[in-house]
Amino acid sequence: MNNLGILLRRELASYFATPVAYVFIVIFLLMAGAFTFYLGGFYEREIADLQPFFTFHPWLYLFLVPAIGMRLWAEERKSGTIELLLTLPVTTGEAVIAKFLAAWLFVGLALALTFPTWITVNVLGDPDNGVILAGYLGSWLMAGGFLAISACLSAVTRNQVVAFILAVVVCFGFLLSGLPMVLDLFRGWLPQAAVDAIANLSFLGHFDSISRGVVELRDLVYFALVIGFWLAANRIVIELKKAH
Repeated sequence: MNNLGILLRRELASYFATPVAYVFIVIFLLMAGAFTFYLGGFYEREIADLQPFFTFHPWLYLFLVPAIGMRLWAEERKSGTIELLLTLPVTTGEAVIAKFLAAWLFVGLALALTFPTWITVNVLGDPDNGVILAGYLGSWLMAGGFLAISACLSAVTRNQVVAFILAVVVCFGFLLSGLPMVLDLFRGWLPQAAVDAIANLSFLGHFDSISRGVVELRDLVYFALVIGFWLAANRIVIELKKAH
């Protein structure tokens, strides 16, 4: 656990050692604001909530989170520092978790810096802050799912661009899997139980429930399973790379 903490601090500090972290945060805040106030019609709706703010998060994360995740392992492999990292007195599992948690905390920091939007809606009206808090929770969990996928695919290749493209494609699949136009492709030749299983893989369905203030155990378990599955896959990929 001590090794995990040391590695977590090392990874987290590395984000702020270069301008990349600051550029990411600025881009995230600008795009979140633009989507909320312009595309989402924040003022025109005349409703005191943050629904326009959370509606665009899945699509915002689709490109920004893989941009963070692509460097986690691909950069270590390209620079040759992965051998040094894996010779430290830490297990592969601890290294995978530490890298993921550092990146997840970093994305959480960027999300937390949107607090002026929350303050604004409280100044303008009387929103249900419980619903807004649930929306932030759902958004952070969804970011964790995107990040776990991106981290695993970053371990597959030493090329960060390839890792980014792979992560975007897979995350896009998880976003679309619950849409009717996608499910219609499977209804003709798969049993209904399999179609329902594909629909349940969708990030959108689980995130929408939480962002509306309906925090159910099944949605929390879903995101925990997604993160756990991809981190386990990440560990297996690293172990296989070590074996070669």
